[in-house]
Amino acid sequence: QVQLVESGGGLVQARGSLRLSCAASGGTFSIVTMGWFRQAPGKDREFVAALGWKSGPEFYKDSVKGRFTISRDNAKNTVYLQMNSLKSEDTAVYYCAARSRIIAVTQTDPKTYNYWGQGTQVTVSS
Repeated sequence: QVQLVESGGGLVQARGSLRLSCAASGGTFSIVTMGWFRQAPGKDREFVAALGWKSGPEFYKDSVKGRFTISRDNAKNTVYLQMNSLKSEDTAVYYCAARSRIIAVTQTDPKTYNYWGQGTQVTVSS
C-alpha cells in the first residue's frame, strides 16, 4: 500500500504562487506515475499534471501549461507542483495520486490511479 500526504495549500492572491508537496510512503517501489488532480465545488475531479515516478516526461492540462510545473525528488519520495501566475479559476482542492499500472503518462482518467492523498485546499482571491 502507498500512502500519500499533501501539503502546501492555502490562500493566495491572483498572480501569486504556491508550491504543493506530496510525500509518498509505503510501497513506493510499485509507483509508475504520479499525478496532481483538482476538484472545485460542484465540478468533477480533473487532471492537472503528471510525470513518471522514476523518469520520463511531464504532461499538463492545457490551461496550466507554462504556469504550473510538476517535479519529483526520489530521494525524498516527494512530488511537487509549483503553481505560478495563479488565477481565481485555479481555486480547488488539489489531490496527489499515484498509479502502479504501466500506462502512458498522457492517460488522465482519475480511475486509472489507485492511490490518493487527502487533498489540500488552494484558494486564489481576485
